[in-house]
Amino acid sequence: MQPESPVPDERYAATVLLAERAAVLILLAVLLYGVLRVLEPFGMAIAFGAFIAIGTWPMRAALVRRGVRPGAAAAAMLIAVILLIAVPAVLMAPGLAEQIGSVVAKGRTVLENLPPEAPAWLADLPLVGGRIAAGWPRLQALQGDINSLLAPYSGQIARLLVEIGQQAAASLLQILLALIVATMFWTSGERMAEQLKDIAGRLGGTTGVAAVEAAGGAVRGVAWGVVGTGMLQAVLMGIGLAVAGVPGAAVLAFLTMIFSISQVLGPLVIVTWVAAAAWLYGQGETGWALFMLVWGAIPVSGSDNIVRPLLIQRGSAMPLGLIILGVFGGLIAFGFLGLFIGPALLAVGHGLLDAWRRAGAGGVHPEA
Repeated sequence: MQPESPVPDERYAATVLLAERAAVLILLAVLLYGVLRVLEPFGMAIAFGAFIAIGTWPMRAALVRRGVRPGAAAAAMLIAVILLIAVPAVLMAPGLAEQIGSVVAKGRTVLENLPPEAPAWLADLPLVGGRIAAGWPRLQALQGDINSLLAPYSGQIARLLVEIGQQAAASLLQILLALIVATMFWTSGERMAEQLKDIAGRLGGTTGVAAVEAAGGAVRGVAWGVVGTGMLQAVLMGIGLAVAGVPGAAVLAFLTMIFSISQVLGPLVIVTWVAAAAWLYGQGETGWALFMLVWGAIPVSGSDNIVRPLLIQRGSAMPLGLIILGVFGGLIAFGFLGLFIGPALLAVGHGLLDAWRRAGAGGVHPEA
């Protein structure tokens, strides 16, 4: 007699093992879903907090290298960010929507009531005055067409700008939560980074670790080169406008930040300080008009040409097209904070794909 074959028992054991693994995966999926639902209300704050922490990590690392304990370094970073970012945002946001609406209304009034002839002072403006005065009759002839073209959309444009201002005010709570998240990263960043690299290593080996490092470098490149330069230009613009006595300095500084971060609207930064100088000249403030021209040309616009490339070098560069898509897509998808989160998310995706591409081609892994 031949002994009974153990195949049925092995199949049964394999079936049980497969069922157990399937049950575990289902439980893990349910748990992950629950975790995501719990964190969903804080998703923007977590993303923005991570963005702040990664962008400012070199300064935190410098404090630790000088012997400052991680907890004390995190407290110092939190105080610095609150003083430099949160406090100005809190002071500016409540009246921002109202100021934007007022500026739009005044701009529309000026457009609808252009004088038949160019003002006498316009031709005396350096560099551009003669050209504007020469083209005034053409602008006057097109005035009706411009008004008829913009009139159907003027209300929508005004509502859009006011909505941006309201979203900026509504984002204050998210900013405060993001600062809490950033403080957690500043305190335990090394351990969290090691855990993330360990997970990435288990999933993708050395390629996964390199991808995480590349993503961190890409976020720093966006934080320093794109957002950092935009905020610097906004601060410089606001200082110049406030010192020169130009009304709506906070609004114009806020718009300067949006123009600069968006990349494609960057030339409007120049238009802003040139228009401010023209307004000052029209008010008889020749000295302040010259100051505004010099201030706008050197510190404001000069920072875009000099500071931006230097800051981008602190992280990996990202194609201009992705930055533009990230800015506008983030604004549409996430509101005001999407200006910062959008390009950062695309930077992470670009860094991950670039790391895997390099690994597949046998290239050198990018460094953080």
